[in-house]
Amino acid sequence: MATHLAAVSLANGEPFKVLTRPTPKPGPGELLIEVKSVALNPADGHMRDKGLFISAYPTVIGFDISGLVLEVGDNIPVGATDESPCPYFRPGITRVAAFAASFWRACDPDYGAFQERCLVPWQHALPLPEGVSWNQAATLPVAVEVPLSAWDIMGISRVGEATASSSVSAAPVVSDTSAGTQQNKKQKNEALLVWGASSSVGTMGVQSARLLREDHDSSFAAVYTTAGAANLKYIGSLGADRVFDYKDPHVVDAIISAAREDGLVIRHCFLATGQLAPCQAVLKAFIWDDQRKEDQKAKIGSAPVIPADAEEVNGVETLFVLPSMDEGQRLAQFQCWMGTWLRENLANGTIRPSPEPRVVGKGLGAINAGLDVLLRGVSCTKLVVEVAE
Repeated sequence: MATHLAAVSLANGEPFKVLTRPTPKPGPGELLIEVKSVALNPADGHMRDKGLFISAYPTVIGFDISGLVLEVGDNIPVGATDESPCPYFRPGITRVAAFAASFWRACDPDYGAFQERCLVPWQHALPLPEGVSWNQAATLPVAVEVPLSAWDIMGISRVGEATASSSVSAAPVVSDTSAGTQQNKKQKNEALLVWGASSSVGTMGVQSARLLREDHDSSFAAVYTTAGAANLKYIGSLGADRVFDYKDPHVVDAIISAAREDGLVIRHCFLATGQLAPCQAVLKAFIWDDQRKEDQKAKIGSAPVIPADAEEVNGVETLFVLPSMDEGQRLAQFQCWMGTWLRENLANGTIRPSPEPRVVGKGLGAINAGLDVLLRGVSCTKLVVEVAE
């Protein structure tokens, strides 16, 4: 029987132990991946130290991987056709980034990222274009899935799917009177806010928000973000129109004033990391500014778990960002996010891997120390462990 090494979680609060595991065979709709790099996420540390989301031990956790397709199960697209826009996967050839699925497999260790071989549903995987390294690829899955899931859960139309009726605004943004082309563009009246933009999911939140802003039929005219002072320029380079220092004690007032100066309202916020209360305060200021019906709430998509004691703000709804728990719906979501949105935008250069990866070790034994570094706090970087050459 074939075997491989894995960083196994044996009990709540214990560090991972590198052990030998039997290598599984992929079932229908599954890929067996030879893991090359894994990226670390705060949720990984909370799962190790507090048992977050873990229903059974021993297990293998982790979400972000890059690697080589070794084997494919039945019903896998293995070749491109004119009729199929799906990505395709060839054993021994196709390089992928993938979002590990152990969370949806009752913590079955075969589906955790922190090991040399990992099973993933093909819809969770993205064939990589040339020029994307293993380490860059490992930074992509969670960073992309979370903000795209946030836009969906808040009811924001995907690029190209907005209806004309939803895109007509009550007031225009400042226009260039010297250019007649402005007359043919739909008026936009909303700024989309990304709070915590220098986190990994925040940087991709900025890039995906920029594409929403550029969509002719969306209601978004600008992308507003918050970040630490050292990262303001980088976040601007990803497409933010305004970047505010979240440590500024008057940051909420500054955001509200800027939006009113720009003639915009803010009714959608992606909370990538940070505190919920300032996001609520910003949206609360615009509840009655955009002449909407009283039953239409402003919305916050929160990547952090919503605290049980979080204050409820009248007119502002906070939604925890999580893919569907229905298997069919989730696979369709991931196929859209990974196999369509990410594949197309990476290929045409409209997004890039962000933030830059920082290698914190080689081999599965480095994951514990890497998570310790992550939980002490990092900014505008994604910690990566190189599992294999």
